[in-house]
Amino acid sequence: MNHLLIGGSDAGISAALRIKELNPDADVRMFLADEYPNFSICGIPFYFSREITDWKTLAHRTREEILDHGIEVFSSHWVSQINPDEKTIVSNDRVFPYDKLLIGTGAQSIKPPISGLNSKGVFTLRWIGEMLEIDRFIDEQNVKKATIVGGGYIGVEMADGLRLRGLEVDLVEFLPTVLQTLDEPLGKIVGKVLSNHGVNVHTNTKIESLKETDKGLLVNGSNGYKNECGLVLVVVGAVPNTSLAKSAGIETNEKGIIRTNLKMETSHADIYAAGDCIATYHTFLKQNIYLPLGTTAHKQGRIAGENMLGGNAEFQGSLGSQVVKIFDLVAGRTGLHDRDCQRFDIPHKTVQSEHWDHKVYYPGAERMQIRITGNPKTGQLLGAQILGSKKSEVAKRIDIFATAIHNNYTIEGLNHLDLSYTPPLSSPWDPVQMAAQSWNKEVIKMGNKV
Repeated sequence: MNHLLIGGSDAGISAALRIKELNPDADVRMFLADEYPNFSICGIPFYFSREITDWKTLAHRTREEILDHGIEVFSSHWVSQINPDEKTIVSNDRVFPYDKLLIGTGAQSIKPPISGLNSKGVFTLRWIGEMLEIDRFIDEQNVKKATIVGGGYIGVEMADGLRLRGLEVDLVEFLPTVLQTLDEPLGKIVGKVLSNHGVNVHTNTKIESLKETDKGLLVNGSNGYKNECGLVLVVVGAVPNTSLAKSAGIETNEKGIIRTNLKMETSHADIYAAGDCIATYHTFLKQNIYLPLGTTAHKQGRIAGENMLGGNAEFQGSLGSQVVKIFDLVAGRTGLHDRDCQRFDIPHKTVQSEHWDHKVYYPGAERMQIRITGNPKTGQLLGAQILGSKKSEVAKRIDIFATAIHNNYTIEGLNHLDLSYTPPLSSPWDPVQMAAQSWNKEVIKMGNKV
């Protein structure tokens, strides 16, 4: 059978590898619009900071390694058409037949309505090609100052990366706090950490215009914001890249996002989709929402690949688990936070508490801020957020919460987990459990027994 994969990033490569794992003799062809198959997009900020000095090491696998798996790679092949009735695609004016097809076209950067967005020195950032273009521009133009528009994950990571590179950085966010995937109290802490490392943070500020000048770019925004700089990076989010799917008549939701079932099947027979171009099933909410994450794309691609060979695998869902490093701080989150619960009308109580990451008598102990969100009526764990030092195992501790939510734990149930302990790394009660106990105490004060 002939398996075609449109897209060579997380979803596409995971599907290709799963197909070849289950059937080494299967014909697998992967089409990508650029020259960078299976590169780590998440590693881009660390190349700008020069924590990673060779951009080629961002490849999860080299082209040669992919070919060794028996996967045929068509680089710089833009797929312009899918013909479901004929079971063909058109790429670079050539027609390719398929038996099974995966759409993994990912997402594209949002371009907000800012005057002068096409000026020289203004960039979006999502792909390796854009990374290399921006990097060359910084060196060739000897850029000293940059303005980052957008305080989400990419914005704060790039503020970190460009400051470590030696640039003066303004970070401009339209909303009251940066990193909106966290509740506001933690977002404020992240903003202070950025400021303490020399980033000029401007919240509640909307960029209105960009204008080329003899010195580079003049950036104008609300509340009298002005800045002259050599580089503007616009990273205000992403939207699914679904124009190809829609032109083929593949069903999308009201927001234009591809619909799939848990087997990654689209509305058309023998056509699958995975990654940032689809609506993702949320484990707790039991509905599909837009939740673009690399970890999710890898899982969905693997499911799609298995089912393209006739399997019956199902995607188990996502909780939006994320972690990000901002200088020496790490922020992690999973499940629902306050705004999510308000949006979906879910009873909730959030308690924030502070704990040492390991026994304080052992040198190097750091404080962690942990927010737990739960249902005060049932005690069910809904979500968690953590801020802590990058030495504090924030990522693994947020994973404990993610695992517990996935398995329908109550917050009290966290106290029964048999978690490892040694004084340099934790306490007899891990911070996860101490935070759970803090939540229970607050709920008991409210008159609830959980």
